[in-house]
Amino acid sequence: MGFTLKKHEILRSKKKLKELFEDGSSFFLYPFKVYYLSHEEQETNRVVFPVSKKYFKKAVDRNLVRRRVREAYRLNKSMIGRTQNESFPISIALIYISKFKLPFQEIEHKLKQVFIRLNKAEKGKKIHETGISANKMKTEQRHVGQSEKE
Repeated sequence: MGFTLKKHEILRSKKKLKELFEDGSSFFLYPFKVYYLSHEEQETNRVVFPVSKKYFKKAVDRNLVRRRVREAYRLNKSMIGRTQNESFPISIALIYISKFKLPFQEIEHKLKQVFIRLNKAEKGKKIHETGISANKMKTEQRHVGQSEKE
């Protein structure tokens, strides 16, 4: 995966956006409110970068923030899906909710934290989808370790 952000990686479909906001999971990590939803039929991650008109009245300011977030995403998007060498296609809305124009370095740092949390959330979903809980996995590992000693 290169350091490019192709046109097909941007989420534009109204149907997919509606599905993301209605059915997707979310969490808050300042300055982002993140909505995400896994899609099996997608081949790549899709992302959208909304910036509130409520906090940034001028389009110039909204576009500046959007450019910074987009660039931080472009440089670090390879961090998404790095759990157990698996890549999962996911739709993401990175809603910028801060009232201030943060510098690029701070946005990039926070976005990396978002990706780490996103990976943990998706890893947890994969475990629950297979019907194995984390505690059950630990118990099974303990039993395997004890049987090897005997």
